Amino acid sequence: MTEFEFLTVVPPALVVFVAAVAAVFLPRLPGHTIGATATLWVLAVALFAPEGEHWAVEFMGFDVVFFEIDGLTRLIALAAGILATAAVVYAYSSDAPNVMTAFALSYVASTTGLVFSGDWLTLIVWWELMAVTSTLLVWHHGGDAVRAGYRYALAHGIGGSLFLFAVIWHLAAGGGLGLEGGIDAGTVTPLSAFGLDATAPAVLAAVGIGVNCGFIGLHTWLPDTYPRPHIAASVFLSVFTTKTGAYVLLQAFPDGSMLLAYMGGGMAVYGVVFALLQHDMRALLSYHIMAQVGYMTAGIGLVAASGDIGAVGSMMHAFNNILFKALLFMACGVVVYRTGINDLYELGGLWRKMPITAGAFALGALSITAVPPFNGFISKGMILDAADASYFAGGNEIVYWLLFIGAIGTFLSFIKLGFYTFLHGEYDGMVTDATNGQTAAMLSVGGLCLLFGVPGAWQTVTGIALTDYGLVVADLDPYSTGHLLDAAVLATISVVSFPVVRRLLYRIGDVRDIDLVLNPLVFYSGKAGVYAVTETYGAIDRAGIRFVRVCYWVGSNPVATVERVSRKLPRSLRPAFVEESATPDGGQHSRLYLRAGIGLTVLVLAVVLTIVLALSL
Repeated sequence: MTEFEFLTVVPPALVVFVAAVAAVFLPRLPGHTIGATATLWVLAVALFAPEGEHWAVEFMGFDVVFFEIDGLTRLIALAAGILATAAVVYAYSSDAPNVMTAFALSYVASTTGLVFSGDWLTLIVWWELMAVTSTLLVWHHGGDAVRAGYRYALAHGIGGSLFLFAVIWHLAAGGGLGLEGGIDAGTVTPLSAFGLDATAPAVLAAVGIGVNCGFIGLHTWLPDTYPRPHIAASVFLSVFTTKTGAYVLLQAFPDGSMLLAYMGGGMAVYGVVFALLQHDMRALLSYHIMAQVGYMTAGIGLVAASGDIGAVGSMMHAFNNILFKALLFMACGVVVYRTGINDLYELGGLWRKMPITAGAFALGALSITAVPPFNGFISKGMILDAADASYFAGGNEIVYWLLFIGAIGTFLSFIKLGFYTFLHGEYDGMVTDATNGQTAAMLSVGGLCLLFGVPGAWQTVTGIALTDYGLVVADLDPYSTGHLLDAAVLATISVVSFPVVRRLLYRIGDVRDIDLVLNPLVFYSGKAGVYAVTETYGAIDRAGIRFVRVCYWVGSNPVATVERVSRKLPRSLRPAFVEESATPDGGQHSRLYLRAGIGLTVLVLAVVLTIVLALSL
C-alpha cells in the first residue's frame, strides 16, 4: 500500500453517511464535530488519494466503479470538502438542530458519492439519492418550506427520471457504462435537421440534467425553494445540486454543443434580470445561482467551437462558485439570523452594527462580480475567452455578449444588495454581529476566495483540472491587459448606471417569474390527473363489486333468476316450462324446479374441465 492508498479503502461517501447517523444520536457539539471531521476526510481524499479506479466491482451483472479519482473529480471534491466543513461549523453556530445537520450531511454524502462515481449506473443512483436527501433537508424546516419542498421534489423527480431514461436508452443502444464519450448512443432525433446531431438519449439527458442546472423554464424551483429553509440549510443547498449538475453535464456532453452555449448565455441574462427585481435576499442569490451556472453551461457548450478552455473554465467556475456562493448565503443568513428580516428594503446601514458580516459579504460580492484578484475573475475570464472570437476562431459573439451583459447585471445586483442591506439608511433594531463560529466559517471561505484569485495559487488549483486536458497553465493568462480592461469596464458601467437602474426598479415594482403560471398549472393539472385516476379506479371498483354481488345473488337464487329473466320477455317468447300462478296477495310464485342428477352433474363438470385443459395446452 502506497503512502496515501489507505484513503481509498473506504469510499468517502460512506464515511460522511456514518457521520450523518451519528449526528442524530449524539449531543450537538460531538455530533457536529464528527460531521466536520467526516467532511475533512473528503478534503483529504481530494488532495492526496491516488488517481485511478478504486472499488471496481460487479454489481447486478454490471461492471461498476463506485470510487474513481481524476482531475475533475479531485477539483469538485476539493471545493465540496472545504465548503462542507465550513458549512457544518456555520450550522452549529446558527443553532441548527441535530436532525437538520444529519440531513445536510447525508446530502453531502450523496453529492460526494456522485462526484467520485466512475460509471453511469453508480452516478444515477447517487443522483437520485441526492434529490431525496436535499428534499428532506428542505422539508425539515417546516412551514412554507414544506410546500416548496413538494414542488422541489416533483421537479427533481421528473428530471431524475428523464436522466435515468437517457442512461437506460444509451445502454440499450450499445453505449457503455463508462463516462468516457458522454451519452451519445441512440437514434438521432429530428433536431439533426437544424444541424444538431443529437440522439434521443442526449436530448433526454440534457433536459434531465438541465433541471438541476436551472435551465430557463426548468429553474423555478431555485428561487422558490432556497429562501425558505433554515439559513444553514440554504448554505448547503446553494452549492451542491447545481454545481454537480454542471459537472454531470460536462460528463454527458464532453464535446459540447452550441445549443448548450446559447442556453448558458440566456441563463446568465435571465438570472440577473430577475435577481435585480427581487426584494428577498436569498431569492436574489438563488437567481444568481441560475446565472452563474449559465456561465458554466456556456463554457461546456463552447468546447466544440473553442476547445478545452471552455471545459476547464466551467469546472473552475464551479469550484469558485461553491465557495463564493456559499459565502454570500452565509452572510445574508447571518443578517436573517440576527434581524429576522428577509426583505432587503427593510434593512439598511448594517455595516456599522455588523462589520464582520458586511466584510464577509464584500468578499463574496467581489468574487462573484469577477473583480481582480478574486477567484471569480479567473474562471469567468476563461469562459469569456472561450466565447470571444478574437481569442479563438470558434468563438461566438452572441454568446460572448450575452455573458458580458450577464456580468454587468451581476455587478448591479450586488451593488443593490450591498447598498440596501449594509449602506443605505439605518436599521432601527438592536443587532449584534455574527457568532464566533459564523465568523470563522465566513472568513475562512472568504479568505480562500481571495487566495485562489492571486497569481500562484490559481495556477495550482487550475492545474488539478488541467490533468484531464491537453492544456497547461502557461496557456492561460487571466491577468492580461485585455482581462483587466474588461473588469474595469464592467465596474465602471455598473457603478455609473446603478442610480438610473435603482430608480427604474422602483417604478417596475414586483414582477413575477413564470412560476406565476407554471405552479398553478402543475398544481391543477396534477390535481385533475389524480382526480381522474381515482374516479376511474372508483368506477371500476364499484362496477366490480356490483358484478360480484349479482353473481352471488344469481348463484344463491337460480330459480328466481330464471323467472326474472323470463318475465322480461314477451309472453309469447317465454319458455313453456315457466308456470305462473297468482298468489293470494297478488304476487307470483314459481313452480319451477332446477335440479339435476348426480350423473348429469359429473358429466357436465367433466366436459368443462376437458375443454379448459385442452385450451391450456
